[in-house]
Amino acid sequence: MKTVNWVVAGIGDIARKRVIPAIQAEPRSKLMGFVTRTPAKIADYPGTRAWPSVEEAVADSAVDAVYIALPVAFHAIATITALRAGKHVLCEKPMAMNCAEAGRMVDEGRNSGRLFGVSYYRRLYPKLRRAKHLIAEGAIGRPLLAEANCHSWLEIAGREWLADPALSGGGPLYDIASHRIDAMNFLFGKPDRACGLLSNAVHRIAVEDSATVLIQFAAGVHAVIDVRWNSHIARDQFRIIGEKGEINLDPLNGPELRVTDLTGSRTELLPPHANLHFPIVENFVAAVLANDPALLACPAEQAAWTDWVIEQVVSGQADFA
Repeated sequence: MKTVNWVVAGIGDIARKRVIPAIQAEPRSKLMGFVTRTPAKIADYPGTRAWPSVEEAVADSAVDAVYIALPVAFHAIATITALRAGKHVLCEKPMAMNCAEAGRMVDEGRNSGRLFGVSYYRRLYPKLRRAKHLIAEGAIGRPLLAEANCHSWLEIAGREWLADPALSGGGPLYDIASHRIDAMNFLFGKPDRACGLLSNAVHRIAVEDSATVLIQFAAGVHAVIDVRWNSHIARDQFRIIGEKGEINLDPLNGPELRVTDLTGSRTELLPPHANLHFPIVENFVAAVLANDPALLACPAEQAAWTDWVIEQVVSGQADFA
């Protein structure tokens, strides 16, 4: 059986909890090692090796693919370095600090002849895919409005870089809104217009603690996304409203999908994988082994749509401080 030999750049919280276990569990994958400035971190992963830089890791001809799990500020340079070395890349979200970086990354992916995907794993949630199918078959009539809220309290212990705009780009807009913006893009296609608001309603930190995004899609669909690090009441809400009904996915990370139409309501149970990152790794490996970018759940070209939306919101904040 053919295998994909992986290097993971970065050994942070999400990499340890989800990315590394996903690669280890994927039967066509082999975890070769890590890019880290702290070699002691690989002690938990016997049989692997450490490289101090992406450049040195991708110089190894045995490496096939690199998972970029570094802070956002390093996504572009790490991705471009790997692609130029002839390696496939699966990058964490959001893919870049801004649209210009995202565009350069997309161009490098095209020119490299290698596969370049972004880890927007919610595209592979069974219930989000089911929602897309229901919309396409007209279950709620013409879609008009989609709403998503993700609220929590600021807890970044072990991920302090999230509050440093030089490393993260921004607060919940980059961290948790990006996933929901991409989910809207997955459902409705490339966005036409976007704007939004940022504020520090509670926390006096260097990034916003609140972000509200408004997007317009083709055929007049509007999407509203509100994300916060300042609510003690956790929320993970997502619904699509149409002329003849609605699809409710609350909570987005849970198993339930509820459809309400003119005939009544029904509920379907469509739980995500226990490791939310496993399906995106599995999908990427399948695309690499088939050498078919059309198989990618989230190709970089589509991931860049989210960077465009984020930039529209940020660029409208001239008075934000």
